[in-house]
This record gives sequence, C-alpha cells and structure tokens, in this order.
Amino acid sequence: MSTMDRTRFIGGSDVAAILGVSPWKSPFRLYQEKTGAYVEEITLAKQRIFDRGHRWEPVVVEMLIDELQDRGHDVQIIARNARYLDRYFPYLACELDLELRIDGEEHNAEIKTVHPFAAKDWGEQDTDEIPIYYAAQVMHGLMVKPRRRSIVAALIGVDDLRVHQIERDEETIAAIRAKEVEFWRRVQERDAPPPETSDDVKWLYAKDCGIVMEADDDLQAQVTHLAGLKAEAKRIESAAEAAATRIKCAMGHASTLIYQGRKIASWKSNKESTKTDWQQAFEILQKSVGANADEIVCAIRKSTKTVAGARPLLIK
Repeated sequence: MSTMDRTRFIGGSDVAAILGVSPWKSPFRLYQEKTGAYVEEITLAKQRIFDRGHRWEPVVVEMLIDELQDRGHDVQIIARNARYLDRYFPYLACELDLELRIDGEEHNAEIKTVHPFAAKDWGEQDTDEIPIYYAAQVMHGLMVKPRRRSIVAALIGVDDLRVHQIERDEETIAAIRAKEVEFWRRVQERDAPPPETSDDVKWLYAKDCGIVMEADDDLQAQVTHLAGLKAEAKRIESAAEAAATRIKCAMGHASTLIYQGRKIASWKSNKESTKTDWQQAFEILQKSVGANADEIVCAIRKSTKTVAGARPLLIK
C-alpha cells in the first residue's frame, strides 16, 4: 500500500508500533505520522534497502513454491500484493505479499528478506518462532483477510530459506483489533499517546522557550536519581576503560586473545574509511570549470540544511 495515503488507514506495518513491540517506532511516533505532524525522511540508503527487498521478493516466492512442492504439496498462487479492508472497520487494511492454495486450502503468506546478523531472531524451520513485530503483522493480516493459517517465508542471506507457519488465534486477533480501534480513536480525536522514548521527547520538545520552572518534590527526586545513575555510569565507564587499556597494553600488536584454546577477545584494525571535504571539492571544481566564488557559495548553501541544535539535559 505504499502508493496510498497511509494517514487514512492502519496497515500491517503499523501494528507492532500500536502494540508497543516495534524496535523502530513508538505509538507516539506512529500517531504523529498518522496525523501528519511528522513525515519520515526516506533517505537514499533507506530507499535502497526497500528496493532490494522488492527485487528479492519474486526470488523468495519461487524458492518457497519449490520448497513446498518438494515436500509433496500441491501449490497454486492465488494473488500477489492484493489489498483488503477489514469487514468491521474499513480503516483497518492489509496488503498480503502472497496468497497460496496449498493442497486445496487457502493461506496468507508473507515474504521477508533477513540479514544474516538477524538470523538469531528467527526460529527453526516450520515453527511459529518469528520476531514478535512480524508476528503482529501476520496476525493482523489473518484478521483482515480471515484464513486459518499464514505462511512466512524468510530468506536469511541468499540461500537459507526458513518456512514458518502462524496459526490464526481468535483471542490475539480480538486484542489486536481492540488496540487498533482505540489507536484510531486517538488519531481522529487528536488524543496523542504519551511519549515513551528519548526520540519522542526530542521531537516533541526540540527547543526550549527560555522559562524557569519550579520543581516539585517528585521531580526533584527524579533529578537526584538521575544524577546518581550518571555518576555510577561514569564510574563504570572509567573502570571499563582502565580494564580495556590494560588488556590492549598486554596484547600489543596481537589481533586475537585466546584462553585455553578459546577466543576471548579481539583487537583488530577496521577497514580504512574515506571522508570527503566537500567544500574543498567544490573549490577544486570551481578552478576546473571556471565558476566564481559566489556560485560556489550558492551551491554549498543549496546543499546545506539546518538541523536543530542538541538539547542536552545537564544535571547541576
């Protein structure tokens, strides 16, 4: 549903945030998106990740069909990327990556491409052990497009295909629908959920207004508690740095440390990286193409955006 206005409905990718189980987005941030107050910037890097996922999807579908047929199943594709609305609440919607008829029974199906570093979050083949944020999306799909089961095909890396099965659970679906309906009420009535993360607070209170506020006893206690935590964190960080320094001095030029044949630490040089001085590059370009200084300054200004200054919380 990427071509649709996502402020007008709740989709499968919203469910984890509404339930508070998304590692990327809080209910507060999702609310701001649905009301149009916050618009996520899709960087070139993010767009490339999305594009790679779309390119891999047909490959994973083909691998899934081959896997199921190799197991002796009769498999037919019913639909790809079809969109549906909930029969009770039309603002609840889903787009299913795939719909299959397996041995005569219709199944929802979702396709996921997973980085090898995230393989630990996925269970063994044929289990329902998938990350909870994806499980929420799958159950939402079974709610909007009711079926008994959904298949989740996760390609780990380039050749590790894991086929998972999620069974429909009426109690879970009822809880999800209730949470989504309540969230949509908040959106319609402009009743924002409370901020939960540091990013939420940073976005909500990006700048101060210069006033002095009198703390009550509870707030004073919170400040004292935070000061204690910061002091303890500083002590631990200092002790960790000292221990790391002793280990590095002992290792010298060695890259790996072992104990009784088992690797316990490494201190290796990372790959060299590059950093471009774009202003210098512009100046060199100016000399080669004959652009004047004003044109260079104008080009730099057009390529520069102002970012709100940090607002650190300092404990006195």
